[in-house]
Amino acid sequence: MSRIGKKIIAIPTGVTVTVQGAEAIVKGPKGELKSPVQNGIKVMVDTEGVHVTRTNDDRQTRSFHGLVRNLINNNIVGVTTGYKKTLKLIGTGYRATAKGSNISLAVGYSHPVDVVAPQGIQLQVEGQDTIHISGTDKQLVGQVAANIRKIRPPEPYKGKGIRYQDEVVRRKQGKTAA
Repeated sequence: MSRIGKKIIAIPTGVTVTVQGAEAIVKGPKGELKSPVQNGIKVMVDTEGVHVTRTNDDRQTRSFHGLVRNLINNNIVGVTTGYKKTLKLIGTGYRATAKGSNISLAVGYSHPVDVVAPQGIQLQVEGQDTIHISGTDKQLVGQVAANIRKIRPPEPYKGKGIRYQDEVVRRKQGKTAA
């Protein structure tokens, strides 16, 4: 039995979970999210919370047991509190400016790089060197943060680039005189 899969998911007040066909729909104060339910996995909603069980012990079904439970749990957290990632711009002249719901980055290229916020994602600029990415979908927030970081990843010699707020960049020594 999956240790994660057998845990019951508590449903906070103001959140409803329904199962329709092969997907679980979670509605809450911040919106609505859907997550797929694979074959062989059964999702039951009652007064205690959400129970995720499997119908057989196939290898594939066992591997999806904990996954489906965590996807539903992430959706519940997303529609109640949401998810947030913070990026820092490190480098001389590196800055971010807000353009409505989108942002424009000056990160050492000959042109500014415009980042368009997908639906359900809010991009906020604090100062000139901090970008806050927030939304209800954990996967989408992380993917948008990774895409922005990929524009100019931190380099190992001076540490310049776009990095996560809590990321530690290991620095290399560089050349030394003989």
